[in-house]
Amino acid sequence: MSETMETVIVGGGQAGLAVSYPLTQQGRQNIILEKADKAAEAWRNHRWDSFTFVTTNWTNQLPGAEYTGPDPEGFLPLKDIISYFEDYIERYNLPVRYNTEALSVEKSDGSFTVKTSGATYEAANVVIATGLHQRPRIPSFSAKIAKGIQQIHSSEYRNPETLPPGAVLVVGSAQSGSQIAEELYKSGRKVYLCVGSAGRIPRRYRGKDIGRWMVKLGLFEQTADTLPSPKARFGGSAHISGTKGGHTINLHQFARDGVTLLGRIIDGEGSTIELAPDLKENLAKTDEFEARLVGAIDAYIEKNGLDMPEGTLPSLRDGYEVDEKLSLDLKTAGVSSIVWATGYKFDFNMVKLPVADEYGYPVQNQGRTAYPGLYFVGLPWLTTIKSGLLYGVGGDAALIVKDIVENHQVSG
Repeated sequence: MSETMETVIVGGGQAGLAVSYPLTQQGRQNIILEKADKAAEAWRNHRWDSFTFVTTNWTNQLPGAEYTGPDPEGFLPLKDIISYFEDYIERYNLPVRYNTEALSVEKSDGSFTVKTSGATYEAANVVIATGLHQRPRIPSFSAKIAKGIQQIHSSEYRNPETLPPGAVLVVGSAQSGSQIAEELYKSGRKVYLCVGSAGRIPRRYRGKDIGRWMVKLGLFEQTADTLPSPKARFGGSAHISGTKGGHTINLHQFARDGVTLLGRIIDGEGSTIELAPDLKENLAKTDEFEARLVGAIDAYIEKNGLDMPEGTLPSLRDGYEVDEKLSLDLKTAGVSSIVWATGYKFDFNMVKLPVADEYGYPVQNQGRTAYPGLYFVGLPWLTTIKSGLLYGVGGDAALIVKDIVENHQVSG
């Protein structure tokens, strides 16, 4: 027996909540299906203990919960992030159904059938709000690495004390990998870091947090068609940190502080890993990313005649002095654990309709698919780069809700 529902929202994270809020405020029937047993599951169970947002508090803009507090330039720590979502659900009485996993979405006679682990729904509208971070991505050759070396994904890392004694290999230098590596080496651990091509963002420049400059430059409005290729939508996020008041992460400083920088890992077996000779190339990409950004800021300041402090960023090159390694014996290096900060796989196969492109990313226009009533929300580059952020998800959600209401997609 099925239950009739005007709008079914799959996923109870920030995107799903941002869609449910205006629907609920307008008295439109909706339900959020959340497979976890509590709110803020991704933040609660897949982030390390010292995690903070890397964007400042003023960017926390869930509709109806836009930041108005006393510290707009501060950074929410993990416990406050969880409270932010819990309070939002409670304050607006959003209809979240926990412990309910959506198993399939099918088209059926003018509506959609959503089968879940506990019930079946017939819905006029279905909004997929599961994000891109669905399954940890770990290379298959990890299975060949010696069993005595503990391996975890970055989503499982909590703090240095939870890892066995010894050195740590962190694979990946985007936002998560760089922050985890920094915490580990500052706790006294010997750290080896496999460096990718993710860029570096200065925390502050010429008197403002970098987020303020990104707004001024219109970078948060950047659309996917400006990228060099469709695949670029899935690149690692530039590294930066919100911990301890917010600071820049610089891999050259890591090298100066004793972290051993390595190229990309390309294979591994037993206690030996094989490395690409691309460390210097990747460091150059990281440096160039920052240089382009601050250059754009300088040009903006000059063009608009702004009276701002001079820009002073450290000019570090320690990473370029490192000898490239083509392999590393983990046992000899004393490595007892590997943290795979290698991102996630996404999978929308639960939608039993041809809605994805060659990369598996939904084909859509402002969240609308070719099937009226079926939407996606909360994905980076859905409309702009900020679509996957608290700063932008509310705008995308509003477009979807407007479409639902204007097309009178009412079931029953």
